[in-house]
Amino acid sequence: MSLKKVELYTDGACSGNPGPGGWGVILKYKDAEREMSGGEAETTNNRMEITAVIEGLRALKEPCSVDVYSDSKYVVDAVNLGWVFKWKANGWMRNKKEKALNPKLWDELLSLLEIHNVTFHWVKGHNGHPENERCDALAVAEIKKQ
Repeated sequence: MSLKKVELYTDGACSGNPGPGGWGVILKYKDAEREMSGGEAETTNNRMEITAVIEGLRALKEPCSVDVYSDSKYVVDAVNLGWVFKWKANGWMRNKKEKALNPKLWDELLSLLEIHNVTFHWVKGHNGHPENERCDALAVAEIKKQ
């Protein structure tokens, strides 16, 4: 049986860094579309970017083939260039002196990557990409709720 193909669009935002933050997600499967968002009172932009991907993947009820679209080079490059796997293998250290940031979130994301077949795609933010713009609007709206 082949996996369901899902598109996951994500964005995170923060007012101040750290400060109040939000994340937005659009999940698409065939003709169905679902929007989700959330936020935290005290966070960072990178934490919200990772959280968006986690929440989107967590919402899937079965293993899927997922194309993730994010404007976060931090998230996309960490996975696609293998950084996050090295950080984990090195006890969440980026190098001999620097700790990797957000290890709990990265660990949660890695667990979800074991369930789903995920491909990460970078999209240029604030560049007219309809789903990215919508995710940004969802994330910014969450900041205002914090």
